[in-house]
Amino acid sequence: MGRYIDDILQPDEKVLYSTNAHWIFFLPAIVSWVVAFALFVASGMVPPGPLVLVCMSLAAISAVFALYKTATAWFHRWTTETDVTNFRVIHKTGFVQRQTFEMSVDKVESVDVNQSILGRILNYGDVTVLGVGEGGKTLDTIASPLAFRNAITARPAGA
Repeated sequence: MGRYIDDILQPDEKVLYSTNAHWIFFLPAIVSWVVAFALFVASGMVPPGPLVLVCMSLAAISAVFALYKTATAWFHRWTTETDVTNFRVIHKTGFVQRQTFEMSVDKVESVDVNQSILGRILNYGDVTVLGVGEGGKTLDTIASPLAFRNAITARPAGA
């Protein structure tokens, strides 16, 4: 399966910038894997008895939850595309049920970036693209939001 952007490019249209959902989507999975591992190690450190079974059971539950969170985060990143071309801003989410947002770069009125402290440190944030007479769209938790904004707002010399 190819990228969505490759299927919809118009003649003379070039991709200027591509980004994706940030890896922070994996944070709940990472924490769950750490908890599962800690509980598994703890089960080997407690004296034999019912507490070992409790630790192993909690480790298994945490591992199943971590596996689920890992799969959903991966799927979200895999099915989300955000691109800027020389003509349009394009955002696509979903696999079976696809949702797309496209706006001509000529119609972009403003591009707002919202980053938390952690978002500034790890380079992710929410970007709101507002269009002239077209409303807008907030793209949640994308990687490198300032570079994405610059790709939309930068105009080549002489344009």
